[in-house]
Amino acid sequence: MSIEPVRIGLIGCGTISPAYLRAAATFDVLQFAGCADIDPAAAKRTEENFDVSAMSVDDLLVRDDVEVILNLTIPAAHAEVNLAAIEAGKHAYCEKPFGLDVAQGQRVLDAADAAGLRVGCAPDTFLGGGHQTVRGLIDDGAVGNPVAGTAFMMGSGHESWHPNPAFYYQPGGGPLFDMGPYYLTALVHALGPVRRVAAITSRGRDTRTIGSAPRRGESIQVEVDTHAAGTLEFVSGAVVTVAMSFDVRRHSNRFIEIHGVDASLSAPDPNGFGGAVRVSVGRDWEERPLTHGYTDNMRSIGLADMCVGIRTGREHRCDGRLAQHVLEIMAAFGRSSMEGRHVVLESRPARPAPLPKGLGHGELD
Repeated sequence: MSIEPVRIGLIGCGTISPAYLRAAATFDVLQFAGCADIDPAAAKRTEENFDVSAMSVDDLLVRDDVEVILNLTIPAAHAEVNLAAIEAGKHAYCEKPFGLDVAQGQRVLDAADAAGLRVGCAPDTFLGGGHQTVRGLIDDGAVGNPVAGTAFMMGSGHESWHPNPAFYYQPGGGPLFDMGPYYLTALVHALGPVRRVAAITSRGRDTRTIGSAPRRGESIQVEVDTHAAGTLEFVSGAVVTVAMSFDVRRHSNRFIEIHGVDASLSAPDPNGFGGAVRVSVGRDWEERPLTHGYTDNMRSIGLADMCVGIRTGREHRCDGRLAQHVLEIMAAFGRSSMEGRHVVLESRPARPAPLPKGLGHGELD
C-alpha cells in the first residue's frame, strides 16, 4: 500500500537525534522538512550531517508543510514543546518521559484531544523483534497465566560517559524517569496496565563528578532519587518487582523475567530492539527464535507507526495514553515512598496492538 509521506519537523538536535534520523530512512512515510534547536550550532550540524534544513524553533512551528513535530528536547521541555506543537496545529511525538509529572502529561493529552491531533511518545523499543517475540509467546500461552516477574536496570550513572550529564540528575531524570520508561512500557505491552504501586526510593549521593570531556572533573548536584525499588500489581493480577538504580556498580540480574503458571520467560534488554528471548519449563533455559524483524537500532519506528496511523486512521502503538500511564507509574514510586502506602493508578490504557509477523523492510501495519 502506497502512503503519502508525512512531513516532520525536528526540535532538539542533541545526542539522540542522529539515531532517529538514521533509522527514519527505513520508512518511506517519514520525510524531514526542517530541524531546530535552542543552540543554532546544533541545528546547523544536523543540517550538514543529514541534509535537513536548519531554522529557528518559531520558524519551524509556523511552517504549513510540517504536519508532525518530533520533540527530542531535554525532559524538562517535553511538555512545553508538545503543547507548542499542538497550538501550532501539528501532531507531536516526543522522547521519553512524557512529562515531569502527571499533570503535565494530562495537559498535553487534553490539548491534543481538543485540537483533534495525535500525540506519541517513546520508547518504541518494544516494537523491535525481541519484545514483539515476548508478546507473541505470552499471548500464545507459552508460559501460561503470568503471575509474577522482575525487572532490573542498575548501574552507576551516566556521568562517566555523557558529555553533558547534569540533566540526568535533575527533575525528569534519575534512573526511574530516564531508563524506567523502557522497562515499564515493555511490561505494560506484555502484561497490560498496572493497578497499583508500592515503592521505596533513595539517594546515594548529593553530588556527582563528571568523568567525560568536555566537563571532566566538574561536580554536579543530584536533585532526584537515584535508587527506586518497588512492586507493581497489574490489572491482570501479575505482581512484578522492579529496581532502577544509578547507585549500583555491578549486578547479575536479568533485564526482565515473566513467570507464568506453566513456564518462565527471560526477555532481552528493553533499551534495544533485538536480543535473546528464552523460555524455561524446567531447569534449563531454551532460546526461542525471534518471530519479528526490526532488531537493529530502529528509533523512529514509533514515529513512523504514528504517521501511518495519521494517513490510514488506525490507532498508533506508541500512544500518548500509554506514555501517560507509564508516567503515572513512575510518579507513584515517589508518592508511595514519601507517603508509605500503595498508590492506586487512575489510568487504564489498552495494550498496544502487536505488530504482524513477517513484515519486510520499512513495512508497518
